[in-house]
This record gives sequence, structure tokens and C-alpha cells, in this order.
Amino acid sequence: MPGLDYFSKTESVATEPAATSNGTTEQPRAGVYYNARLDPKNYLEGPLSDNPATRLRQMLARPGIVVAPGICDGISARCALEAGFDCLYQSGAATTASRMGQPDLAIATLNDFVGAAQMVCSLNPTVPVIADADTGFGGPAMVGRTVTQYAKSGVAGMHIEDQVQTKRCGHLLGKQVVSREEFLTRIRAAVIARDAIPGGSDFVIIGRTDSAQVLGMEEAITRLKLAADAGADVCFIEGVKSKELLESTVAALAPKPVLVNVISGGLTPAFTYREAEAMGAKIIIFSLVSCVAMVHAVRAAMQSLKKTGTDFVSAQGMDPKSFFEVMGLKEVIDLDAQAGGTAFEVV
Repeated sequence: MPGLDYFSKTESVATEPAATSNGTTEQPRAGVYYNARLDPKNYLEGPLSDNPATRLRQMLARPGIVVAPGICDGISARCALEAGFDCLYQSGAATTASRMGQPDLAIATLNDFVGAAQMVCSLNPTVPVIADADTGFGGPAMVGRTVTQYAKSGVAGMHIEDQVQTKRCGHLLGKQVVSREEFLTRIRAAVIARDAIPGGSDFVIIGRTDSAQVLGMEEAITRLKLAADAGADVCFIEGVKSKELLESTVAALAPKPVLVNVISGGLTPAFTYREAEAMGAKIIIFSLVSCVAMVHAVRAAMQSLKKTGTDFVSAQGMDPKSFFEVMGLKEVIDLDAQAGGTAFEVV
């Protein structure tokens, strides 16, 4: 099913007029994406949806910042859910590290990312997962395939960036970016693919630019304004280096929601989510919170085992059953019993 044409001249755009602040209406500007079905005002009321993409849009439209801890595997995702987080972030760097044992240097493929997403989204299908999509893994056709594969996996939204294909973590030096037009082609391809999903998808498109460290903040803001015009639902400047820059970014891109990425020791200061909310950010992600903690914990456990010859200290009293309870043991046993099974009456 082809997507509707939201980019043509105003008279052929299949949408409703947009309401202005004074109560009058005006048609969307020619050449600017507008889809009345996805207008934030449609997500302000009612109970939170069980559809994760719809729920993410509701969270974006309503008061409060969306806090999404970075997860790298099933264990970290389970721990985040246990802690009560209502949104998760599948970091590209963390996924590359956990699945491949490699650095974030464009080594992981779409299949690696989708495989991770399918597992994470299955743990609690109502909790929105925002996934890193790097550069879209190729040209417009691959960007579109990335959207459809993520949406089928249950991902609520993804961010796509303007680095070259041989990209790197946004908090490393030496980044290179593509032209404005190539970046916008990626955004348009993502939007077109989302709008072609049968039934009308609420999948959230997040435009990310890494150009601030390469071409300056003015260019970064310009790129995200253009991305918003092309249909990006959320704007993401990687590597915002100060409170003042984040506040000015939010003001320049209003009313579009702004995402900020905090990595301890990275380019962006270690804002708390409350501080980021006070600065106007709508989403905050902590990309490496899980995998950095995992390195410290596993490294200490391995060193202790090597030194003492036992894992008694690192286990901290957690026996196998306690570990499996974190992994959803009770839910599996309950399902088996409800179905008439008897295999797990005693565990």
C-alpha cells in the first residue's frame, strides 16, 4: 500500500486544516509535512494505549519528560522494567557491544538491531521502546525497510541521523556528516515508509543531527528545522555541550519535542532528568547506563573469581531461582499452569 502524499502542494494534501493559537485555521504550508491523524492534540486525552507507538505519542503530547534508560540485552531490559521505567531506549552502541563485542563504528547491521528489538519489545509489549537506527543502513529503500522492520518488531519509534555510513558513536571525535539534502532524504524515506504501513501507524520518527560538532550549532538547528518540516516528530541534537545550548535549542525548535542524550563522560553534561525537563527537553535517554554498569560489575566479578576461586562474593546471595524471577519466571509458570501444564509445579 503506497503512503499518502503529504509533501505536494497544499491543495492536494490529504489532511485537515491546522488550528492556530487564536482559534482560526490555516492550511499547512506547501511542501511541509502535515498529517492530521498524527497531530499531538489527538493524543492528549484518554487512557494510555496498549499500542507502544500510540502510547509514546500520548507521552509526548502530555506533561512530563519521557525518561528512557539505555538497555543492551534482555537482562538490562528486565532490570529497567523492574525499576519502573515506562519507556526504554535500545542504544546502537550498547546493542553493538552486547551482541557483537564491538565498538560503535557502524559494525552492526539492521538484522542485528532488529533481532535485539524483537526480544526487548516482547518482554512487555505495551512499554514503548525507542531504537537507534544509525544512518538507516543505506539509501532511501533501506531507510524504509528499517522503519517497517522496526514497526513489525514492536518498536515505538526510532532516530535516524546525518552521519556518513561509516559512522561512529556521537560522543567520539572525528565525525563526518552528509549534506542537508541527503539527511532530509533519509527523513522523508522514513516518514513515507511509516505512512505506508497498513492501518495507519503511530510509529515515531526522530531526526538526529551530529552536525553541531562538525559544522556548528547554527547548522544543526537549521538541519533539524528542515527535518521537522520533512515530517520528523521529534528533534535530537547529539552532543549538546551546555545548559544554555540545550535551552536555546528547545526554544529554536518549538513546538517540536527535543530529545537529549546523556552519557557520563560524553559531550553533554550529566544532566538529571529533572534538570533536562526544566530546560525544556521532552525526552532524555541515558544510552550507556546499562552496558557501562555491566562492564564494571562483570569485570569485578571476573577479577574476584580469578582471585578467590569462587563466585560467592559476586553473587551477593542471589540463587538461581532469584535470578530467574527477575527474568520473568513467575509469568512463565503461571501461563503453563493456566494452560493445564504440570511441568513447573515445583521449581
